[in-house]
Amino acid sequence: MQSPYQPSDIESKWQQQWSDSNLYLTEENRDKPKFYALSMFPYPSGKLHMGHVRNYVITDVIARFKRMQGHRVLHPMGWDAFGLPAENAAIDRGIPPAKWTYENIAQMRSQLQELGLSIDWSREVATCSPDYYKWTQWLFLQFYEAGLAYQKEAAVNWDPIDQTVLANEQVDSEGYSWRSGAKVERKLLRQWFLKITDYAEQLLNDLQQLEGWPDRVKTMQENWIGKSVGAYLEFPIVGSDEKIPVFTTRPDTVYGVTYVVLAPEHPLTEKVTTPERKEAVSAFIQEVSSESEIDRTADDKPKKGILTGGKAINPFTGEEIPILIANYVLYEYGTGAVMGVPAHDVRDFKFAKENNLPIKVVILPENVEETDFSLVEAYTETGIMVNSGEFNGMESTQGKEAVIKLAENKGFGKKRIQYRLRDWLISRQRYWGCPIPVIHCQDCGTVPVPTEQLPVELPEQVEFSGRGPSPLAKLDDWVNVTCPKCGKPAKRETDTMDTFIDSSWYFLRYTDATNQNEPFNLDRVNDWMGVDQYVGGIEHAILHLLYSRFFTKVVRDRGLVCVDEPFKRLLTQGMVQGLTYKTKQTGKYLTPEQIIYKNGECRDKETNEPVNIFYEKMSKSKYNGVDPKLVLEKYGADTARMFILFKAPPEKDLEWDDADVEGQYRFLNRVWLLVNEFIENPDSAEDKTINKANLSKEEKDLRRAIHTAIKEISEDLSGDYQFNTAVSELMKLSNALRDAKIKNSPVYREGVETLILLLAPFAPHISEELWHKLGNSESVHLANWLIIDEEALTVDEITLVIQIKGKTRGTISAPASASKDELEAIARASDIAQKYIADKEIKKVIVVPNKLVNFVVV
Repeated sequence: MQSPYQPSDIESKWQQQWSDSNLYLTEENRDKPKFYALSMFPYPSGKLHMGHVRNYVITDVIARFKRMQGHRVLHPMGWDAFGLPAENAAIDRGIPPAKWTYENIAQMRSQLQELGLSIDWSREVATCSPDYYKWTQWLFLQFYEAGLAYQKEAAVNWDPIDQTVLANEQVDSEGYSWRSGAKVERKLLRQWFLKITDYAEQLLNDLQQLEGWPDRVKTMQENWIGKSVGAYLEFPIVGSDEKIPVFTTRPDTVYGVTYVVLAPEHPLTEKVTTPERKEAVSAFIQEVSSESEIDRTADDKPKKGILTGGKAINPFTGEEIPILIANYVLYEYGTGAVMGVPAHDVRDFKFAKENNLPIKVVILPENVEETDFSLVEAYTETGIMVNSGEFNGMESTQGKEAVIKLAENKGFGKKRIQYRLRDWLISRQRYWGCPIPVIHCQDCGTVPVPTEQLPVELPEQVEFSGRGPSPLAKLDDWVNVTCPKCGKPAKRETDTMDTFIDSSWYFLRYTDATNQNEPFNLDRVNDWMGVDQYVGGIEHAILHLLYSRFFTKVVRDRGLVCVDEPFKRLLTQGMVQGLTYKTKQTGKYLTPEQIIYKNGECRDKETNEPVNIFYEKMSKSKYNGVDPKLVLEKYGADTARMFILFKAPPEKDLEWDDADVEGQYRFLNRVWLLVNEFIENPDSAEDKTINKANLSKEEKDLRRAIHTAIKEISEDLSGDYQFNTAVSELMKLSNALRDAKIKNSPVYREGVETLILLLAPFAPHISEELWHKLGNSESVHLANWLIIDEEALTVDEITLVIQIKGKTRGTISAPASASKDELEAIARASDIAQKYIADKEIKKVIVVPNKLVNFVVV
């Protein structure tokens, strides 16, 4: 009597055995081709969510498949462990960030192991470990030595009550501090940057190498880099030797400049402001300082500006034009100044209308006279230049180059390529991050911490209040040191690094994770890199991926790696969505327990308000999440994995459905029953030898189903991953075996073994159990992937449809190799055809090879 399928018992058994045997330690046999499979590592929040499950299961299937194909596979895991939540926990709960983080890591590691992931845990890293951030600091110094790390003033979010810098996520959508409730201000602080703009052109051009990346991700990166070709122009300031520099992509419109706008933070603002405007300008600057960057630049936000009293000269016309400051111009972007051409720029047009500034048309549509042209909105297309001096009548696309040439000849401008991309601000005024390894000396300036003194460790005894400067800045014993150069008193840098730094090189560390002497060995890193398949969310399509590409190119130029790009192929999996209930009028999210159905309509139990029902990304705040722990307890990891893979293609959003989970559980039960019935059947064939020359029709049909499954699933797991159709093929094979009448044939044994082997990457626990029950001693996950027998796919007979005047009357069997004439003869001779054509005139015969014969009779 076979035992029932008990997923919890089976899964705990094999998880322990795999752990004890180190089954998934990375093989170093270089005779095998390598495959580096990597999921984006998680922040250790303490609890897995379904988005995690989907990400890691997808990567695991790929890793298992490649291992069975004969690759040596690197499939590691680690923790993106620095960051603000740990510091908030320290403030709210009185728990040291390290304690909170490492407890969460232990909990999440255990949860990941329950999923049956084939991870090489010997390579586990945590970015908050000194063993890791020692090398983060070492790499920072590589950037510093290369002239790619520098300090300058930049704007930060400043809480005027708590007197502290806030991260963007600590500022709400209305611009208020999440903790004190104060209106957040913008304040300039001296901060560290990495010069990513030096690599802008490489980052843009090398997108062409990334053939295995989704086009939309490459487009997002291209837009973020934002290459623009235009002109750098200088507008002299009246009464001063200084000039206002601007960049424009439309130099053909320069004769239409009627004002210049500076960012309120621009150093020239104070110099151009006249005494009588000083008070009003100061008040405006104070007002703007409390606005977020979104408030200042969003299209739907008001564009506010004020006259400074200063004047500039349009060098092309010689006219004096007013200088303003406005909230929509940011000092950190471009030159911190823009030329106002309201007739030909949407934003400038709106700003000029709101501030009664002059508007001058200098581009007309072709074949339109100026007297016939009415400007009701900005004209932003190309056309014919007018009111533009010597360029009148010139086509504006030609005018761009002509205007630049004039500016270069006259010495007030030149052609320039500019990027939207800004240098990477990495300073964070927080404790729980990687300390920046520099020392500030009054005599020597900025001095790198000597390599032998790395890591600069985070002190443990720290007070967290959420008020005042960074906790590190308050620790005199830690801050006050001697200068490594001159030995005089000096101070440590108290800023820590952006956590994007940690995730920009972790994939390199995995290749040599226990190395104590260097971040990674050159031979090892070049052996494994680049990552053959990277899997993660689309939300990381820009910054994380861009920074990782930048890091890789810099360490390449420092001779540390030999690859240009870190990730060969990228899969951005869709979100996991849950059924969501939201009231129509108030927009309040409800739990399933808070709703009721009345007359077929969903309503709020308490208020009777109508409720909308839809799928949305799982979130605690929306009460639509599904706890993976509960799913694993009820159905097991294999069922959860199968559902995740079957429900939707990996790049699409997945809608959680309990009925579909139950469906996968039933399927695994059917597989369990099928294999156990085979094992317990005393007539089951023990001989695996298949005599291909002497197979019955039933055996040929079953072998065709077996090798079709091998072919289709192998294709689904290669290239563009189609896990959902692969699971469908598993179901087809299972059905073919269940319906087969030849259960004592070696072909049936082949089918049972094939089903288990094909199932192994998807449902590893039940596959391992059934494989061993079949009498195999080695793990199914170390077995070789199956080879297609093309001969088995050959069809000897086809089903031929017989039609009379286009109407199907029946089917017959015919040789697959039959010609059109032979098919017609076979069809004519059939009892089905004779019944309808025996005494009738055949006007026409239509033969569709391998499909049908249609007799048109009179």
